[in-house]
Amino acid sequence: MNQRKDGFRLFEYVLFALVTLAVLILCVCVGSVTIPLEETIQVVWRAISRQPQPELTCVPIILTVRLPRVLCVALVGASLSLAGAAMQGLLKNPLADGSTLGVSSGASLGAVLAIIFGITLPQLPFAGTMVMAMIFAFLSMMIILSLAYKLDASLSTNTIILIGVIFSMFISSIMNLLITFAGDKVKSITFWTMGSLQGTSYQNAAVLLVCLTIFGSLLLSHCAELNAFAIGEDNARTIGVDIRKVKLLVLVCVSALIGVCVSIGGCIGFVGLVTPHMTRMIVGPNHRRLLPASMFAGAVFLLLADLVSRILLNPLELPIGVVTSFVGSLVFIQIFYSSRKVK
Repeated sequence: MNQRKDGFRLFEYVLFALVTLAVLILCVCVGSVTIPLEETIQVVWRAISRQPQPELTCVPIILTVRLPRVLCVALVGASLSLAGAAMQGLLKNPLADGSTLGVSSGASLGAVLAIIFGITLPQLPFAGTMVMAMIFAFLSMMIILSLAYKLDASLSTNTIILIGVIFSMFISSIMNLLITFAGDKVKSITFWTMGSLQGTSYQNAAVLLVCLTIFGSLLLSHCAELNAFAIGEDNARTIGVDIRKVKLLVLVCVSALIGVCVSIGGCIGFVGLVTPHMTRMIVGPNHRRLLPASMFAGAVFLLLADLVSRILLNPLELPIGVVTSFVGSLVFIQIFYSSRKVK
């Protein structure tokens, strides 16, 4: 009963959802061409209600370019943030994230292999990239955690981060070798590895929504187990948690979310590190509150990062991964320094 009271309340969901919606609308309005709020809402509402659109030049800009992009950005931000928060709870490590552990690099390698060798599935041209990214994300996580456990059975922060950095460098060297022989695909692969959601479609948004619904629901349904893991595996085992089953489930869900996001938006680093850390300071460490709050915070953070990437050097566009990595690296240093200071 107390656990239910400690969970996310309805008004909190509404508040976070309204903030996310406001930021999403802002990102649709603002860009290389600023569109008035009234016109934006009118066009989007008419599209939702299937009414004829007015003769406005902004209609194709909103419906074809910006709206699918901001939807994908919000869903990628929510997915990566949720994955990061779940990983941090499972590993009892505030620095755990797809980018710091090297999982995103592994997913990128899988996606690059799919692009170079033209691996596709019938009816879904981008599904081959997605499946390869998910598989390589999971394999990367298994390799990194196995190596870290061999070196340090306690899976300390320093060991995991060190293995993650070495693994990322190793993957980076392989990707550079592949890019050397990529021919005319070099430019698109290079820009994609820095993270970009330019040119994403409603189909991409639908895939992200389905994956977030499936794997996100599984993670949210295991908040109590993650709370137990945050105290310690012995504690979790004492209260009846199936350690192996929950670990495998969480790792599969996290790998799937990271793999799908990387296959669509490229390697967007530090989202899963920054937003759960900032959210934890607001709502506390209880995963019943932390996980849903992290989803909304991740969506807002990446929407704002994408907006900065579009307008900072207008008409040029920065890869979104550049913005998130800049912010994330500063937060990473702060978290690492704080954790060392506590010890």
